[in-house]
Amino acid sequence: METIRQDRINNLLQKDLGEIFQVDMRHITQGSMITVTKVKVTPDLSLAKIYLSLFATPDKNALLHIVKKHTKEIRGKLGNRVKNQLRIVPELNFYLDDSLDYIENIDQLLND
Repeated sequence: METIRQDRINNLLQKDLGEIFQVDMRHITQGSMITVTKVKVTPDLSLAKIYLSLFATPDKNALLHIVKKHTKEIRGKLGNRVKNQLRIVPELNFYLDDSLDYIENIDQLLND
């Protein structure tokens, strides 16, 4: 069970990372849309698992690999945004959120 502090930090990181991907990191998205669907931070606030939903891209794994290569830059931009709320910026791990693809697949199977 997450604490209230973890929940607030999850929401803060999700909002700020979403803005970073939409505004500051347009050069790595290659015209694709990246949405931060979920953030889970560990109880000691040292690690954050970030789940991304990728749209308008032919190869989602390749785009996820590019995002992972720019983790340092993303963490730096995040640190500038949350420097007054957090003492230490958590380490960022990015994962592909394929729940929307799964829902779409089930919907298509039900329609057939």
